Amino acid sequence: MGNPNKAKAEKGLMRWVDDRFPATQMWQEHLSKYYAPKNFNFWYFFGSLALLALVNQILTGVWLTMSFNPSAEGAFDSVEYIMRDVEWGWLIRYMHTTGASAFFLVVYLHMFRGLLYGSYKAPRELVWVFGMTIYLVLMAEAFMGYLLPWGQMSYWGAQVIISLFSAIPAIGPDLAQWVRGDFLISGITLNRFFALHVVALPIVILALVVLHIIALHEVGSNNPDGIDIKQKKDEAGVPLDGIPFHPYYTVKDLVGVAVFLFVFCVVVFYFPEGGGYFIERPNFDQANPLQTPDHIAPFGI
Repeated sequence: MGNPNKAKAEKGLMRWVDDRFPATQMWQEHLSKYYAPKNFNFWYFFGSLALLALVNQILTGVWLTMSFNPSAEGAFDSVEYIMRDVEWGWLIRYMHTTGASAFFLVVYLHMFRGLLYGSYKAPRELVWVFGMTIYLVLMAEAFMGYLLPWGQMSYWGAQVIISLFSAIPAIGPDLAQWVRGDFLISGITLNRFFALHVVALPIVILALVVLHIIALHEVGSNNPDGIDIKQKKDEAGVPLDGIPFHPYYTVKDLVGVAVFLFVFCVVVFYFPEGGGYFIERPNFDQANPLQTPDHIAPFGI
């Protein structure tokens, strides 16, 4: 039997919290009393996996910033320092780089499920808009993070992408210079990308994720059959075709998390560079403005 005094103290604590913050109400509205369709399938794992990948990126990113030097002179060496001298630094860095690739993979599969089952249709248009905005911000976040190791591919990848702005009529060259913060990609560019990658864009992403979830729970989740579970309810207002998200789908999602983490750990520990696809080989050479990597050299050279 449990300790009645302890249970009473816990209830008193939660009552004290609820009087000042709607913790229990939020738990009920978004988990224990949020009803979801009974027929979620494999494709519905990837929303929760995207959230898991986001948490991984934030936590490992915070640890990496503790040892990273956001300057043209120190960025590349600080990454080597993290890999060689920081305790477990290699693991944190590989979790971050592999996590970035995994993040986009699960986001693409999550978007595919939305297209497959028409999650962009009424009344879920705003859910789709928030989701696509998250995707656009994620691309900017990944691009800015890609420059930070200050390797050859980082430098020249940024050179190519930023140069695209200069193709815009009239304002293009000035816009590209404004993005770089200099006439060429330099430590100024690296420093501002670091600030955006570490502070500004993560705040935007977190805000959009919260809005995405709130909008989803307001209209209810879609399902493979396209049936609106809110149309059929019992006398208590409970959907007949739905079940509480917790504990049913939280437990089910744990299965997807376990499989995801198994594959993720295999990649991290056995081939974190992904054969040159996750971390390109030229990126192990320090950025050199006077030499392009061989496979992206201009045609004819």
